[in-house]
Amino acid sequence: MDTMRDRFISTTSRLLDEDPRLALVLAEISRDGFQQAERAHPDRVINVGIREQLMIGVGGGLALTGMRPVVHTFASFLVERPFEQVKLDFGHQGVGGVLVSAGASYDWPAGGFTHMAPGDVALLDTLDGWTVHVPGHPDEAETLLRHAAAAGDDRVYVRLSLQSNEQAMAVDGARFLTVREGRGGVVIAVGPLLDNVLAATRGLDVTVLYATTVRPFDAAALRRAAGDRAADVVIVEPYLAGTSTTAANDALADVPHRVLGLGVARQELRRYGRIDEHLAAHGLDPAGLRERIAGFLSR
Repeated sequence: MDTMRDRFISTTSRLLDEDPRLALVLAEISRDGFQQAERAHPDRVINVGIREQLMIGVGGGLALTGMRPVVHTFASFLVERPFEQVKLDFGHQGVGGVLVSAGASYDWPAGGFTHMAPGDVALLDTLDGWTVHVPGHPDEAETLLRHAAAAGDDRVYVRLSLQSNEQAMAVDGARFLTVREGRGGVVIAVGPLLDNVLAATRGLDVTVLYATTVRPFDAAALRRAAGDRAADVVIVEPYLAGTSTTAANDALADVPHRVLGLGVARQELRRYGRIDEHLAAHGLDPAGLRERIAGFLSR
């Protein structure tokens, strides 16, 4: 199976052929994959070198001319390093574009903390008007990329990862999907953590919702799943723990409820390790999730 990043390259290359309004801005990362697209569209495939602030500025400038820019690099260099440009060149100027990241929270552990971005979605939450997609499978990534490219002048962030679920779901760029129904609580699994959540909750009487579009937060789906009774909600996210707990609390403001946010801890792990070791260290593997979810629901 190809990776989400592979699918981003092939899908965006086709979209550049299909839509003359689309432009791609790179900062060296993934440039090799876009060589053919660059030859075909030299005026719409722009590599600025290792200048991430400039990359965002170029994207904002293209948007001001009526283009639909797709801007891509590692998450830490796409959201964190040029955050002021994201805030001003897109948000303040009132223009749209598609930011597509790679690397996720710890997809390349050997790259060290400079290449890890567990706080990217939380950081974008400080800005107004961003749609955030977190696909859990390459097929979902293609669907959400096409959705983002065609989304008028909206501001969209697509968070890609090497982690992937075994099967793709029929995502639509808006709603949470109900994967399993139960009465003992609601567990929201975000993107590539669905398989681990399903393994962790096997045999538990819980509803599992699958979220690949986390902003806007699908409050209606959570309210339906919670019903009109007191609700216990667990949100399992592949980035900073607690990023979406405020959104869940707001959704259930008129219902007695408890919310537990599981995700990447704030404490920095100072060993490279592997992706699976980082998952286990943060309690996001099936065993860690089972212990914490079952413990929370039993209290």
